[in-house]
Amino acid sequence: MKGRTILLYALAFIAVAVLTPWIGPESLNPENILHSALGVPSMDAHIFWYQRVPRVIIALLAGGTLAVVGAAFQVLFRNPLVEPYTIGMSGGSALGAFLAISLPSLWVSWGPFNSIQIFALLGAAASLSLIYSLARKPQGISVYTLLLAGVTISIICGGLILFLSYLASPHVLVLYHRWMMGGIDVVGYRDLYPLGLLLFPGLLLMFYHARDLNHISLGEEMAMGHGVDTKRVQRAVFIGGGLSTAAVVSFVGPIGFVGLIVPHVVRRLSGFDQRTVLPCSFLLGGAALAVCDTIARSVLSPTELPVGIITAIIGGPLFIRLLITRRWR
Repeated sequence: MKGRTILLYALAFIAVAVLTPWIGPESLNPENILHSALGVPSMDAHIFWYQRVPRVIIALLAGGTLAVVGAAFQVLFRNPLVEPYTIGMSGGSALGAFLAISLPSLWVSWGPFNSIQIFALLGAAASLSLIYSLARKPQGISVYTLLLAGVTISIICGGLILFLSYLASPHVLVLYHRWMMGGIDVVGYRDLYPLGLLLFPGLLLMFYHARDLNHISLGEEMAMGHGVDTKRVQRAVFIGGGLSTAAVVSFVGPIGFVGLIVPHVVRRLSGFDQRTVLPCSFLLGGAALAVCDTIARSVLSPTELPVGIITAIIGGPLFIRLLITRRWR
């Protein structure tokens, strides 16, 4: 039954991956794209292979990662309102990105990374380290301290950003606000390798501990009674989810609601077994963000909306509906 459920989500994931590159403001001729495989260049083939396909792949990876982190963190913290950005990494990433945008002297390039990605990643890593050090205790991680520390770090970073915004030029503010809306603006496959290199270790840590998360969802004492090393699992899932989220934010900006809503949808449709919830969340989250990105680049053609606007417009009402349905039940 578990394998059949994952297969259904995988089919939806594949369908979205195959269909969404064909949708966009420019109509593409399939014949021209097929001829490109024979060495016949065309503008349609360039748009398809170097603009839309890489963009869809990154959307699938980013959305899937945010959904997996949200599913794992909601169990780890035993709080259904937790999402990847709750623990303060979004604030650290935003502060790092703002510094890179507002101070041209900090502009650097290291391999496939630009300074915005580097400083956003460093900001998220610094926030993650600080929050972990505050929440760590001899018997494990205090989930309550972790949440409070995350909220506090976010408020501090927000205050620093407001201060820097007061001193910044209007041009810098426009660039920063555009980054904060989230966007998958890629051309070619250059970003895929570094993004995958940063994402997959964290994802593997969370998938590896899926069975342990099932025990932790019943309570730490129950989990320890079942032989689960809760301290080790908490540390591994927190670090893995934090690094994965930092990687996504550094490449596409803070895109909300995917990590909050998708795990709830999966649990309502497919149960609470984390061995099913985590892979299905990845598949549904990736497909959802790819569809939202397709809407973002098509709805106001020839202009393009940031995908974060679409996820907020769709995700907010959907989450309210989930809350209303749960209340009546």
